[in-house]
Amino acid sequence: MIAPDEPFLRPVRKRWIPREMTSAPALDINPPGGAVESHYALLINPFYPKDANASFGKHVLTPTLALTSLAATTPQHWRVDYWDENLLLGRPPFRPMPQVVGISVHLTFARRAYELADWYRGRGAKVILGGLHVLSCPDECAPHADALALGDGVQLWPRILRDIESNNLQTLYVATYENDYRDDPAPRRTLLPRRSFLTTTSLIATRGCHNRCGFCYLATDGLRMPYRMRDPQQVVDEFKADNQPYAVFIDNNLGSRRDYLHSLCAAMRPLNKIWSAAVTIDVTDDPSLIRNMALAGCTGVFIGFESLSDDNLADSRKKTPKTSDYARRVRILHDYGIQVNGSFVLGFDHDRKDVFARTAEWIEENRLECATFHILTPYPATPLFRQMEAQGRILHRDWNLYDTGHAVFQPKHMSPQELEQGYAWIYQRLFSHASIWRRRPEDSQAMPLYLAMSYLYKRSNRFWHLLIKHNLVNPVWKPLVEMTRWRHVRYRRQLAQGETAVGAPGQVVSAGV
Repeated sequence: MIAPDEPFLRPVRKRWIPREMTSAPALDINPPGGAVESHYALLINPFYPKDANASFGKHVLTPTLALTSLAATTPQHWRVDYWDENLLLGRPPFRPMPQVVGISVHLTFARRAYELADWYRGRGAKVILGGLHVLSCPDECAPHADALALGDGVQLWPRILRDIESNNLQTLYVATYENDYRDDPAPRRTLLPRRSFLTTTSLIATRGCHNRCGFCYLATDGLRMPYRMRDPQQVVDEFKADNQPYAVFIDNNLGSRRDYLHSLCAAMRPLNKIWSAAVTIDVTDDPSLIRNMALAGCTGVFIGFESLSDDNLADSRKKTPKTSDYARRVRILHDYGIQVNGSFVLGFDHDRKDVFARTAEWIEENRLECATFHILTPYPATPLFRQMEAQGRILHRDWNLYDTGHAVFQPKHMSPQELEQGYAWIYQRLFSHASIWRRRPEDSQAMPLYLAMSYLYKRSNRFWHLLIKHNLVNPVWKPLVEMTRWRHVRYRRQLAQGETAVGAPGQVVSAGV
């Protein structure tokens, strides 16, 4: 048993992190001037500082779909490039200067997005800002852009480019998410540097979620994202076309409609590939669905448990089973060889200083293969932000620190410093040799690959840094991923022959890795 005060008995040791993972590449103050290339669009995912407590690997798991989806709608007579500053390849290109620069803006890298926008605008490019932060804080974003795109960028991007061609660019473009999601084109993955990501096959089958948690970005004022589904065959075709053994579904909740997930699993089963996805724990209401997920290649799920307190979950308006039933439901997933990456939010109003020890103990008792932690963060324009602001509990509006690794509000039962120390402690506890061993699978045959996943993912930040910097993520990981796929295909054959689960196959990739 972990003592409730263990996280606070001594200072938590600071983790190593290289400067280039905390500071964005410098932009020249006065670079040589150059002509703007007509019909050339540059799409940028800005740099954001990394958390030394978490794994660096999660940043190169799979690329963002937002920009590659925009690229898919770019007219053929336009040249388009993709640039992700988080791949540590330096600052975005500027020779030649693009006619249009599209920048995705999110809370934690808003400042960097503005720096880039101002730099390119000052040298003749038209800058378009889009993304969730533009929706929640348009007045803040507007001075840095020639135009703002609020809402579904896939609908807006072609219209924006047409208006630029006719010298009729508007300052504001607005779209909803009410369109038929099946009509969206497949992302343009050919633009991606394949060697830089564990897999370039990031897929999305559904849009929206049946939950509207008060702390979630889906609860942002003005964002209405009704639940939409794509045809399963569309998803299968994208999976096959990218020619990767492993895919990551980036849906908010792939299991919101169980009938749809049954159909999707049936369509993916013949592929003999592997995949992971985010679901809610109530997906285990239907054990036959968990079996079908395993038969279709699911190796891991990312589950937002959020809290082990029913009171916290009720306050957040999260529809979920009772926390006392979480352990049984985790066992159902484990029985079918599906690893669990549990996500937990720390700092709710019913959390006291013992929350860190209790959460760590529960994770170890239930042998979760992986865990991800977040300090409760009131995102702008969400119900949580409005509540905290009305109570005078918002400490500042330095968006760089709204990264779920810093306490930006006054917790109810501890100090901000104690919340940050508990957060750092629980990460270091779960990444320790002892905790990795306590959470080992019961099936000894699955243990070698579990240990490989745990150590390569959780304890190898120096290794990840080198892989990212030298563009080696995919070449190094692909043989391990292929080994996991091969073992899982063999496991599925055994599972298909019986009515019950046959034990964990073991794997080196899990949801969130």
